[in-house]
Amino acid sequence: MRASWSTVARRATAFLLLAIAPPLATQAADTTDTADIPHPVAGDIGLAGSDKPDIARFLDVRSATDPSPSSDGEQVSFITSTTGLPQIWAVSVASGFPGVPAPRQLTFAETGVTSQAWSPAGGWIFYASDRGADEHDGYYLISPDGLEERELVPPDSSSRVFGGWSPDGRRIAFTSTARDGADFDVYIQDIPPNGKSEPPRRVYEASGAVTVEAWRPDGNALLLSRARGETTNDLFLLDLATGAVDTLFAPDSAASFRSAAWSEDGRGFYLSTDDGRDIAGLAYYDTTARALTWIGVSRHPVDAVSLSGDGRWLAWTEDVAGMSALHLLDLRGAGIEQQPPLPDGTYHIGWAPHADVLVIRAVGVEVPGDLYLYDVDTHRLTRATRSTTAGLDPDDFVAPRPVSFASWDGDTIHGLLYLPSDVGKHKPPVLLALHDGPSSHATATFHPLFQYLLTRGIAVLDLDYRGSTGYGRRYAQLDDGRHRVDAVRDMGAAMDWLAHSRLADTSRAAVYGKSYGGFMAFAALALLPGRFKAGVAISGVSNWIAALAAAPPMLAATDRAEFGTVDDSTNRQFLLEISPMSHVDSIRAPLMVIHDTQDPHDPVAAADQFVRAVRANGGTVEYLRFPDRGQGLRAASNRALAYRRVAAFLEHALAPAAPERTR
Repeated sequence: MRASWSTVARRATAFLLLAIAPPLATQAADTTDTADIPHPVAGDIGLAGSDKPDIARFLDVRSATDPSPSSDGEQVSFITSTTGLPQIWAVSVASGFPGVPAPRQLTFAETGVTSQAWSPAGGWIFYASDRGADEHDGYYLISPDGLEERELVPPDSSSRVFGGWSPDGRRIAFTSTARDGADFDVYIQDIPPNGKSEPPRRVYEASGAVTVEAWRPDGNALLLSRARGETTNDLFLLDLATGAVDTLFAPDSAASFRSAAWSEDGRGFYLSTDDGRDIAGLAYYDTTARALTWIGVSRHPVDAVSLSGDGRWLAWTEDVAGMSALHLLDLRGAGIEQQPPLPDGTYHIGWAPHADVLVIRAVGVEVPGDLYLYDVDTHRLTRATRSTTAGLDPDDFVAPRPVSFASWDGDTIHGLLYLPSDVGKHKPPVLLALHDGPSSHATATFHPLFQYLLTRGIAVLDLDYRGSTGYGRRYAQLDDGRHRVDAVRDMGAAMDWLAHSRLADTSRAAVYGKSYGGFMAFAALALLPGRFKAGVAISGVSNWIAALAAAPPMLAATDRAEFGTVDDSTNRQFLLEISPMSHVDSIRAPLMVIHDTQDPHDPVAAADQFVRAVRANGGTVEYLRFPDRGQGLRAASNRALAYRRVAAFLEHALAPAAPERTR
């Protein structure tokens, strides 16, 4: 069914939005009903082993993230939210130790930790922490025993992106908007052995969204990336001695140059790139010859690339239908590849600086997020963490299967389909899940809400609508510019395919998404009336003018390539037309909206206005307006409260209709 926009966008609503959109970016007044502010309610997690576990158990499943090995590969630090907020923990995996010892908590930051990295010199662990999820990080050091901390850069109004330790562990690099609030300049900060550092110094005044991709092995140059879009970038080499900047890649046709790993001699680097091709491949770039050489051929996109400190072992991952395939290549031997026996899922990889030990974060359905260390010399794979599954049996978790089908225009659309274990008895209702991004895609990892709904007999289709990554550059660009609405039509095609395949009862379907996925959920209810019984949007964009005006600097830079600017009158009118706020009269299905008053990506005032407008038009909205945390519901108490309400809302909306009474 071909969707069309409501004529409301061409009448008074559009002019209204033109008048009021700019103030929304800064408006913060609470004009909603006080009943919309959620309050904690008592919940019963139930007993372990229940065939219908409470959703709180799924939310309590933990994960180890952001691993960083010590220089010798015998310890690894990581972030986990076991205490309710993300904090740094560390565990020893020294060879010969009898079993894996218990991890120890290092940080106790009041608002949690956002990232961390162990120094190659071994004496300190860098970490970043913001204030209440405002995404303005301060920078700190902590000793590996957790007994000493240092403040490097206090949090302020600047946005910062960490760029890593120098190879000798004596400096860090990062980019920051401190100069003008918009451009990400490059800074270097010396880190003496005692951690008492002088203030950072600016070494390059940049323009745009610049990040540090990698240090050259000699520590005298930085590989810089400047974003051109959500999935495309240019590469430059900054000489720290002279300040000279050499442009390495800035093609006329925007491309991706990611995950650079320098060779030991510093003459070039390995990377993932789709320059001149549709599917990102593995390549080596010689900076002297200025030549790019492709390594092997794969029909699957290359994601991460990492090279061991001695330059011998090249590791990379490929994206295969939402899961990772890990490859290891001995560059000094006969080219023999090794395949450690890892659980299915997605992998994040990195080498210990001075040991042939590869740290792998595996995230799958049965392993929600744990760390493995692989010693390539001994072929020994050690599981460094064993995160709790909160009394749930991982064998009961449902793995998805990749699906593909023709959409409304004949293009092939993809996704991951989860079906309840008793699907053979009847056609289940279905939740259409929409990833954020838009430049992201469905992965076969642990999703608490999905696994909970499956125990209630509800199927989930995690849809890779056009514009998603993982299927090549062409597919990722299919929704660019004026084609934004084409992805909405993919949702209708997904419902048609499910109905034709008789895999789900599409008369009982709901739609769910966060951030950009929240926009897609709003759009589905407005443009595909009657297709969905209900919708849930978390931090969803309802007004593109307000969202783009309020975007933080890094996001704003990529938004310009993805959505255009609000300063262009023609593009502004288009953004108004695709904003769900312009189509509130079409939304009739019950809707749940969850938003944070401190959301740094989308102003809460826009969500307030949207909710009021839907209600004024006779629509039903259950609004959860959280007053104390930023996007992502970082606080465990907020997450539990929100998802209890989401689960109850969806179960009620997708319940079978009660039979009519007869006399």
